[in-house]
Amino acid sequence: MKNNLVCLESKDIETNCNPILNKQLPVRQYAYIPTILRYIWAKFQQALLADPNELKVWKKVDRQGNNYWVAYDPKTEKSFASGSEADVCIWIEQISRSDNYGRTDFSNW
Repeated sequence: MKNNLVCLESKDIETNCNPILNKQLPVRQYAYIPTILRYIWAKFQQALLADPNELKVWKKVDRQGNNYWVAYDPKTEKSFASGSEADVCIWIEQISRSDNYGRTDFSNW
């Protein structure tokens, strides 16, 4: 019995990978990366520099698309939400003017 192994010559095998390796994606596909990195950096800075006892106010949108305001006071651990920016301002003023800051019950709001 004779062994019939045939070795392939390198000229018989296509080894040119240059078209695959040299294929570059358009730059516009990566145009959003700097924006995302700036956003992440800004959020990171906010987290590091934020005072944990500072009153926080932010705007939110509900499922129906209505805007409303939320305020949170970490000293009293109370929060308040309203569709009116004026109501939130009044709540903040009441907190800051209260004699017993940190003990006042704002649950009736």
